[in-house]
Amino acid sequence: MASPQAMEMLFYYNTLGKYTYSIYNSTSALPEGWDNIACENIFLSSSGLAVLEKAPPENMECHYVGLFGNGSLCGIAVIQYLDLARVATFKNRERSFCLKDYLLKRFSSHVLFIGNNTLTGQNAYLLNNGISETEALALLHMALQDLKKEYRKKGRRIHLLAVKDFNEKEMPDFEAAGFKDYYKFCTQPNMIFTIRPGWESAEDYLSELNTKYRTQHNRARKKAEGIIKKKLNLDEIALLSGRIHELYLTVAEKAAFNTFYLPQNHFEIMKQELNDNFRFYGYFKNEKLVGFNTLIKNGCDMDTYFLGYDEEIQKEKMLYLNMLYDMVAYAIKKGYKRIIFARSAMEIKSSVGAKAEDVYGIIKHTNPLLNLFMEKFFTYFDPKVEWKARSPFK
Repeated sequence: MASPQAMEMLFYYNTLGKYTYSIYNSTSALPEGWDNIACENIFLSSSGLAVLEKAPPENMECHYVGLFGNGSLCGIAVIQYLDLARVATFKNRERSFCLKDYLLKRFSSHVLFIGNNTLTGQNAYLLNNGISETEALALLHMALQDLKKEYRKKGRRIHLLAVKDFNEKEMPDFEAAGFKDYYKFCTQPNMIFTIRPGWESAEDYLSELNTKYRTQHNRARKKAEGIIKKKLNLDEIALLSGRIHELYLTVAEKAAFNTFYLPQNHFEIMKQELNDNFRFYGYFKNEKLVGFNTLIKNGCDMDTYFLGYDEEIQKEKMLYLNMLYDMVAYAIKKGYKRIIFARSAMEIKSSVGAKAEDVYGIIKHTNPLLNLFMEKFFTYFDPKVEWKARSPFK
């Protein structure tokens, strides 16, 4: 009988001479040294990946790839499968039938990609000096193809293959690594707030805002009177999980485009796995939870994660804007260099000082004929968001 670890490992191939790769289905099977490489990015650590294993969106499956040079681990990566037919990807509140949703599910619903769809930014892979990026990507391209075949055996035909998200400086030479006929795309930007040298407190930040945006800050703070903010521990998150999920869905379902929804126990599992590196803040009015936001400590960066709020309280108390100011104040106080605000709500994030960073990826349809029209298809399906960048500093 095969060992449990063998059952959790899909493939082991000798490729590219001295380089090999393994694909794992479980974080319990990850090879020794994985977390040594993942120390640069908590989302690729065994604990970060365990969150996706224990509390994933119901339409997502995760696979973990170890890259080896002469038998030594020299690279790690995550590959995800998404079944878009299981979610209402596009919203059309005026009509019960959405053509975009129908076409996507009919021709492009099964997606396999290198990266983490719950995040924005390069959270796809990490390498040490034992392998070049081109060699690593060539291995990952093979792994992607092998997983595509594996899903076909299960009766699920993969429609789209992709890699995401890279800023302009990070964008590798995919062509040299064997990614032929892929379309390069750019979607909504990653909003990044940079902590300026010399800032030691929120007052330092406020002193550099121009009059208009300092007035905005003061007005928001005054509006929030009566709201109590509290850091929640694991037991409190578990106790309030139903209400937390309700508030999360209030925000998530407002989006014009969704590829997944988090399960109710997601934040509880994240707290279990990441401990103090995951911060959950609840906002209460008259002792009732009316909003929350989440932060993840990731080296010199502080990543914002998902949030939720009561729509009426948000309007009355300017709750979302106050959350942003709280995040800025916390990051400055704790000495972080950047806040990764991710996608969505670009204009209001820019009003507190975040700047847009374009992120790119590549994508390919497995039907050669449809792939000829990938640029037109992507343009048709990609939701356009009009927004105006703000400049809050003097």
